[in-house]
Amino acid sequence: MGNDNKFEYESLPIPSYEEAIGARPSSSRSHLDAEETTDQAERQGLLQRGPDPAARGDRRHGYQPPTVESARNSLDDLESSGSGSERGSLEALQRELAQMDVEDADHQSSSRRSQLRSRFSKRFNNLTRTLSSFNLPFRRFLPTLPRFTVHVDEARDGLKQNGCMILLRVFGLFLVAAIVYVFFISDLFNMNAKFIMGQSYSAASVENFVQGHINETNIAENLRKLTAYPHIAGTEGSFVLAEWIEAEFKQAGFDEAEMEEFQVYLNYPRPDGRKVAIIDPPELAWEAALEEDSEQTLVFHGHSKSGNVTGHLVYANYGSREDFQYLADQGIDLSGSIALVRYYGTETDRALKVKAAELAGAVGCIIYSDPAQDGFVRGPAFPDGRYMPADGTQRGAVSLMSWVVGDVLSPGFASTPHEKVRLRPEDSAGLTAIPSIPLAWRDAQRLLQVLKGHGSKVPAKWVGGVPDVDQWWTGDASSPTVNLMNLQDEETRQPIYNVVGRIIGLEQPEKKIIIGNHRDSWCLGSADPGSGTAVFLELARVFGELLTFGWRPLRTIEFISWDAEEYNLVGSTEHVEKEIKALREHGFAYINVDVGVSGKEFEASGSPLFERVITQILARISDPISNETLKDLWEKKKKRLGPLGSGSDYVAFQDIAGTSSVDFGFTGEPFPYHSCYENWDWMTKFGDPGFQYHKILGQFWGLLILQIADSPILPFDLEGYADHMAGYIADLESYAKSKNVPISGGVSETAARDVSVTFTPLHQAAAKLKADTAEFQGWAQVWHDSVWGSGGYENNVIAIQRLKHNVKLSHFETHLLDDRPDGGVPNRTQFKHVIFGPELWSGYDPTFFPAIRDSIDSGNWNLTQEWIDRVADILSFAGDQLFIHT
Repeated sequence: MGNDNKFEYESLPIPSYEEAIGARPSSSRSHLDAEETTDQAERQGLLQRGPDPAARGDRRHGYQPPTVESARNSLDDLESSGSGSERGSLEALQRELAQMDVEDADHQSSSRRSQLRSRFSKRFNNLTRTLSSFNLPFRRFLPTLPRFTVHVDEARDGLKQNGCMILLRVFGLFLVAAIVYVFFISDLFNMNAKFIMGQSYSAASVENFVQGHINETNIAENLRKLTAYPHIAGTEGSFVLAEWIEAEFKQAGFDEAEMEEFQVYLNYPRPDGRKVAIIDPPELAWEAALEEDSEQTLVFHGHSKSGNVTGHLVYANYGSREDFQYLADQGIDLSGSIALVRYYGTETDRALKVKAAELAGAVGCIIYSDPAQDGFVRGPAFPDGRYMPADGTQRGAVSLMSWVVGDVLSPGFASTPHEKVRLRPEDSAGLTAIPSIPLAWRDAQRLLQVLKGHGSKVPAKWVGGVPDVDQWWTGDASSPTVNLMNLQDEETRQPIYNVVGRIIGLEQPEKKIIIGNHRDSWCLGSADPGSGTAVFLELARVFGELLTFGWRPLRTIEFISWDAEEYNLVGSTEHVEKEIKALREHGFAYINVDVGVSGKEFEASGSPLFERVITQILARISDPISNETLKDLWEKKKKRLGPLGSGSDYVAFQDIAGTSSVDFGFTGEPFPYHSCYENWDWMTKFGDPGFQYHKILGQFWGLLILQIADSPILPFDLEGYADHMAGYIADLESYAKSKNVPISGGVSETAARDVSVTFTPLHQAAAKLKADTAEFQGWAQVWHDSVWGSGGYENNVIAIQRLKHNVKLSHFETHLLDDRPDGGVPNRTQFKHVIFGPELWSGYDPTFFPAIRDSIDSGNWNLTQEWIDRVADILSFAGDQLFIHT
């Protein structure tokens, strides 16, 4: 468990990157050097002393822990043990790799072919230096020829000599053409045929190496360091972890390792600026404790509105729009109220709970953790079990991530340090307009008790699990008066840092696979995101070991640690907005893990392109308990790859850049989510005591990386994508009927009959896409038969066709973007993907055809038809692009 010292918020922000690291080079750092010890000392100094206010000017706001013994201890461990990823001698690794059959059986013959090509290349270069030199090898067969230099006494022989030289040059020209054809075009000698993996390692042996070298002890040690101290985005804790992760990338031998800075809007709570209290009637006066007993970090909502408000208390169940409508229908006065709602339920997004309260007329919102959802009602609470204890409080952001994603003051463009264009917080559509605060059920209990006799008794399904609440009432204008104070420090340009490590691809270095995980957390974050980060670092170590043998992927792999994900997916979104053109052109895939392990159930969501390869990899991995393959367990429960909604760093890649994305991890029963009880002890006792699920997560993740980055043909299933489309359209039609949309040929009796909507264009486009993808994907079988039929070699002509095939595969979802200047989902135009996106009023949940759905919700049938036609055109266009010559 981490240090129990309280980490208080003070008025000093973290230094800028340049200020923090002094004269340290800012360019890409590809190898460890003699300055590493100095870098470690700098990081230790940063933790011990914090930034120097005199050196940085008197900036008033920010967050800095005054005592960070746990952080110092973690870095001391880092100094003593290195990176925790010692690999041993190169010779030992080579022996181990040889035992695992990493070197291909044909290595020696390949070397001989390589030597032969080298000798031939030298002779060929000499041969083609000048055309006239072609007479030299044949001189013994021809009459002696004088130098082609004109003298008076040789003039009479000039015509004869010129004729010979012309013939020789013509002969040489034909010889060059013949050699080029034989060695560079035809397969006659297969001299220039390319081994399809680009090197002498078989795909199977590399996969075996990765799967066999994921080490659970290393993962556990990584997590111990990650949970040693809090690391809220934009604070010293997150910055120090960034420095450590960068050092790990260098230790692994990555080609490039660098930090990427953005300056974004973040908020931090003031210790004396928050209060929840009953102030009237006087006999009921009471004030909430607010803080957890562990006192690691202060309780607050990220991106919450600052304010000090007072109003009558009203209980609104899960805080959905339907819940507030029920209260209004019961005659409950919500204007000027303080709404009390619970987490989870019919409205999963805490930000939308606050927004619904705001729209209902409330002036403040309190969200508490009810034990019926995540506490003792479900089972023993921490430290006796996995569930949330009485004082546990779920922190989290209340920015509207299904409306605006990333930095809420720079929607649609990157908030780089030099960017001067910014919105004001009050003008951002991504922020709520009323203050909010999270609460433990220990404190919510008193608020629920004093509502008795006010308003009306709640429906049975509104009754929660808080003990000693005799009767559950809604409250009304006569309810006790509650004061909610939420005054905070707001930083409009707070520095955050992504950490990027690159392994440059061998065949297509410009094409890349991005591997992402965020590192910031609301406290210690053993599950979210520590479990994912710990495995992420182990993968970096294992791929670094592969590099020591000369292995390289065909395409570039980027490992990126995101900052400020918890606030509004900020670090990843700003990166995508900064790199948008390059990602749309060269981004092949984005692979994301957030909460890596919180249970034993494997779950995955993503683009349908990944479904087939995911199923194949699951067949290679066994569950540590049942010993059944993950594929068998997956199929027994009839699981399928679900669509992506929102809530993690894949959003900007999938919905803005059109980079095909996937997200996965092991989940389970609720846990002390976003509280300080989500710590090292929780993981080692209840989450994954033996780190076996962390280990198989690493195996799955590593194998998926290899499949996408190193398979000659991208293992994307376009036909599977097209097959899903019919189901998506059927779901959309069902939703339209539930909203009384006047569908042509089946007009609802209650719907207006002067306008009708037809889904025929979508059905036609889906049928065309199915035919297009089947024809396009057939080429992969042609390639397979041709190349593997000739022993695994391909000539340059087929190689070029393969590369073009892969590019078209990777661009398929890019072509599913509505990339018009004013395009995107209406009123939330950051989201460009016409098939997938977050649900407007359920931000974590996915939706199909978001622009059409939003148009249906608006009740505008003309707009609905316009979007149906628009999406159908984009689907047809994406199919056409598969056959455009490039």
